[in-house]
Amino acid sequence: MTTLNQPATWRCGRFLFDFSKRQRPLVMGILNATPDSFSDGGKFRTPKDAIAQAELMISAGVDIIDIGGESTRPGAEPISLQEELDRVLPVIEALRDCGVTLSIDTYKAETMRQALIAGVDCVNDIWALRQAGAVEAVLENADCGIVLMHMQRDPQTMQLSPEYQDVIFEVLQFLKVRSELLIQKGVDQNRIAIDPGFGFGKNLEQNISLLANFQDFTSLGLPVLAGISRKSMLGKITGKETNERVSSSIAAAIMAADRGAKIVRVHDVPETVDALKLWDAIHSHINT
Repeated sequence: MTTLNQPATWRCGRFLFDFSKRQRPLVMGILNATPDSFSDGGKFRTPKDAIAQAELMISAGVDIIDIGGESTRPGAEPISLQEELDRVLPVIEALRDCGVTLSIDTYKAETMRQALIAGVDCVNDIWALRQAGAVEAVLENADCGIVLMHMQRDPQTMQLSPEYQDVIFEVLQFLKVRSELLIQKGVDQNRIAIDPGFGFGKNLEQNISLLANFQDFTSLGLPVLAGISRKSMLGKITGKETNERVSSSIAAAIMAADRGAKIVRVHDVPETVDALKLWDAIHSHINT
């Protein structure tokens, strides 16, 4: 079995995750306060509905709640800063003291700033802080967690014939360069996690390669996030519609965990938590 280069800790604002004391990946629950996200758009658009969904995830054992106000599905149109803030800030403020880590899923620097002030612990950015002012926004906060994701092109064009000479090498090099840039600017390494970006500028074959070789991304010594839940790659393999991909999403999360994922970003929190409890029990028995 491949020996994985494991990170020691991950700092997320008020929370510190010690990976030397746990094998089970952190479960990041997706909370889309949007009308048009690919899987659950519109279901949690009002603060009341979003908060109720968050409470369900907390009771199921979620570790992180990832709050997003703008869809980044293929072909999604961008929204204004104010519209995004109007969607996410009431949810953040209501959940600020809920007892679990809060993350903001955004690429806008001002949304990052205001979300951090409102109480989030982590910035999860599909652009890997490449938008104007984003690096400066996280530098202003000494403790927030940071998730850097790889994406080829942008949400409007990323799925138009994505091309790579070597998808693993190119994605890994991108994440290495982006994380090293932050470290050079004074960000502690233990605040940074990386995400190879399943479905963000990758076709089915490239996505399968990312999962099959997921352990390669652990070579940077940073926590690696797997975000595969309900994505089109699963539909293409199983023939199932978006909301029928719970089983394949859980299977993908387990495969990623076997290959060193430290965070799995999912829609179906109770089912994933249960599956990972079993995975953890077996791995703990093997290692005793």
